[in-house]
Amino acid sequence: MSDFDAGYDGGSDVDYGHFSAGQEHEGLDQLHQASGSEYDAQSQFGVFENDHHAAESTDFSTGQHVEYDAPGAVHYESTDFTNYSHDASEDDHVFAAEGSESSHGAEFSELDALSQRFDGAFAEGTQFHAGEGQFGVAAN
Repeated sequence: MSDFDAGYDGGSDVDYGHFSAGQEHEGLDQLHQASGSEYDAQSQFGVFENDHHAAESTDFSTGQHVEYDAPGAVHYESTDFTNYSHDASEDDHVFAAEGSESSHGAEFSELDALSQRFDGAFAEGTQFHAGEGQFGVAAN
C-alpha cells in the first residue's frame, strides 16, 4: 500500500490532501474429509432330529389233547399241537438340519474442498481547500 500526504502548508488558505492506493490479496482454503465403515454377520441353524423305534413279540405254545372212551366201542383220540406267533414293527424318523448365514459390509468416504482467491485494487483520495470552500472526494 502506498500513501501520499500533501500535509498542511500553514498559509492563510488551508489546503489538505490525502491519497492512498494499493492492492489486497486474500484467500480461503477449506478442506473437510469424512470416512467410515460398517460390517455385520448373522448365522442361524435349525435342529437335527433322528428317532428309531422297534417292537417285537413272539408267542410259542404247545399242547396235547387226549380223548378216551371205554365200554363197548372203544374210542381213543390223541392230538398234539403247536402254536407259534411272531410280530415285529420298526420305524425310523429323520428330520434334517436347516441353516442360513449372511454378511454385509459397507464403506464410505467423502472429501469436500473449497478454495477461493480474492484480489482487489483500490485508490482513494481526499482534497480540502479552505480558502475557496471546496471539498472533494475521489475514490475507485
